[in-house]
Amino acid sequence: MSPHPPSLLLTLRVNGLDVEVAAPPHYSLLEVLRYKLHLTGSKQGCDKGDCGACTVQLDGQPVLSCITLAAQAQGREVLTVEGLAGREAHPLQDAMDRFDAAQCGFCTPGILMSAEHLLRTAGREVTHAEAAHAIAGNLCRCTGYTKILDAIVDASTKTGGGR
Repeated sequence: MSPHPPSLLLTLRVNGLDVEVAAPPHYSLLEVLRYKLHLTGSKQGCDKGDCGACTVQLDGQPVLSCITLAAQAQGREVLTVEGLAGREAHPLQDAMDRFDAAQCGFCTPGILMSAEHLLRTAGREVTHAEAAHAIAGNLCRCTGYTKILDAIVDASTKTGGGR
């Protein structure tokens, strides 16, 4: 008997593209994204769901990919920070740049994915309090969050909440 369990063949829709990937059954969604699909925008921080650096969207909902088994994404839609922008930067990315809201940038992908969900589901301008609640699971050690919250609110005024 092999010391390693056989890999699972997973079919996912990642950033609008159908992909098949083989991964051990114990792999997290983050491990599949980073080490099998080479999408390194989602950061590997705490590996226990505390920091939010690994936040992606699964069927449009923010999830912590470090504590989500890859098998749970079978047949589902995964959106990573790499898929957030189209031909131009997403309004959130633009606002984060204009407000100088990213310092080291490690937390930024997770914050963007949480904030995008807020803007898309609110469909309107959001408040600082709503923005703070939306990114409450995303830790940033470099800033006081003020510029990040300002950027999220600004992006919502430019888009009416959506893209």
